[in-house]
Amino acid sequence: MSRILIVEDEVSIAELERDYLELSGFTVEIETDGKAGLERILQEDFDLLILDLMLPEVDGFEICRKVREVKNLPIMMVSAKKEDIDKIRGLGLGADDYITKPFSPSELVARVKAHMARYERLVGSNTPVNETIEIRGLRIDKTARRVWINGEEKNFTTKEFDLLTFLAQNPNHVYTKEELFKKIWDMESIGDIATVTVHIKKIREKIEMNTAKPQYIETIWGVGYRFKV
Repeated sequence: MSRILIVEDEVSIAELERDYLELSGFTVEIETDGKAGLERILQEDFDLLILDLMLPEVDGFEICRKVREVKNLPIMMVSAKKEDIDKIRGLGLGADDYITKPFSPSELVARVKAHMARYERLVGSNTPVNETIEIRGLRIDKTARRVWINGEEKNFTTKEFDLLTFLAQNPNHVYTKEELFKKIWDMESIGDIATVTVHIKKIREKIEMNTAKPQYIETIWGVGYRFKV
């Protein structure tokens, strides 16, 4: 069943949209401020986003921009603002549709179904889809060799990327520094395991909120490193 996130600060409107969409078979969740909505759409798997423009904390334009940097789901903007400049801006940031209030709930449902069908055709086509890893706000695009943390892209060297990707692909497994050096640098680790320590430190500086208490790559003292999920 397809999941839809509605980010709308007018609760009555959001609940009306939800009721009509649920009657059509969708699973719908609501957030009423921009910050919470942005966090959820970046960290969870939704199939479509319905996004109001005028939101507390973070506006719809900024949410659209950040989401489109890392995700390819359909985005529908909803606003009372009828000016062409707002519509042009929204579509330019990557929105798939722009609906002005007031509108009929049946029109919203029809548009949602159309965008979902179009997206499913694209995903189901022969167009190659980038292979990605997503864990608690960390997104690794293996195909494009790019990394984002909570929607913000971080630059990684070749070996930093290879090391992070290897650990993320093999979570909850403890690797010694010698094993990591051999797998990533493809050579024996005699005299070189400090290289692994340095690279882990650099990776943590880019993805951890608190490097002293890492939430992704933890040190297993006397053994090596483990990627937590």
